[in-house]
This record gives sequence, structure tokens and C-alpha cells, in this order.
Amino acid sequence: MKEALSARWYFPLLMAVVSMLALMVLVIVVSDALAGHALGPEARTAWQPHLAKVDAALARGDVAGAALRWREAYAAALASRHWEGLVEVGDAYRRLGELGGFRPAATAKARQAYLAAFFRARQEGAVTGVLRVAEAFAELGDREVVARCIRVAEALAAQARDAYGRERVRVFAEGWAGQKGSLR
Repeated sequence: MKEALSARWYFPLLMAVVSMLALMVLVIVVSDALAGHALGPEARTAWQPHLAKVDAALARGDVAGAALRWREAYAAALASRHWEGLVEVGDAYRRLGELGGFRPAATAKARQAYLAAFFRARQEGAVTGVLRVAEAFAELGDREVVARCIRVAEALAAQARDAYGRERVRVFAEGWAGQKGSLR
């Protein structure tokens, strides 16, 4: 009579090897999927060449060309998953709106980019980013958002136990408080 496979001496060893192989395949698949979301340093700044094209088009007075290039810069800044590009494309759109005569619409679009930059900077714990966004909103005259940015920057600096960051926030807040009267 034949012995059942599960009764043979090597069956537990075979099951252990098969289980380990299955676990290794699962780990490789998951890590490969997650690595696809990780961005290298070049992706962090991929928006810069697009933004240079926007600036070149603006220098030529080519509003339509600058608008097309701006969309590419905005898409690259979104894909970078960092705050820097979003602030820069927001600034660029404000320049585009000035030149093209659609300042209110450009301000609204820039505000969207700045808000996205704020959320990303906060997520990264970047005091510098939150303060840069606060500067942009101060230029727009948005006191409420500037105050919110200052509170978030203070919290980030405190959470990181960053004395230099706290000092930068304090200096920015004092400078902003002195300028509040000149804001729209």
C-alpha cells in the first residue's frame, strides 16, 4: 500500500520551502510595487526645465506659448510630490496673468498651487516650505492663510525640536506682523 504524501518524512520540509518561496515572491512583488512610487532626485526637480520654457516664452511676450508650457510645468510639479515646484509654478502663473491681462484668474490658479504646496510642505515637515508658501500668500494679501502657515510652521519646528526653524518662524512672523498694514 502506498504511503500518503503528508505522511512522508520530507513533507514538512517541502511545505516549509514552498511557504518560504511564496513569502519571498510576495515580498518582492510588494516592494517592487512600492518602489514604483518612490521618486529619484531627478523627478523632484523635473519641473525646472518646463518652468524655464515658461520664463523664456514670457520674455518673448508669447502668452499662449507660456500658458502651454506652464501646464507642462504644473504637471511635472504635481508629479514631483514635493512643495518646491508647486510654489514656483504658482509664481510663474501670476507672472503669466500679469502679462496676459488675466490677473484675477491667475491669482486664483496660483492660490491652488500654493495650497497644494502648503499641504505637501506640511506633510514633509518642511518649515522652509511652509514659510515660503506663507510668503506667497502674504503677497496675495491673504492674512488668514499666512497666519495658518505660521502656526503650522511653529508646530513643525517644535515637533522637530528645530531651534533654527523656530527662530526662522519667529523672524518671519515678526516681519509679517510689521507688514500687515500694507497688505490689501
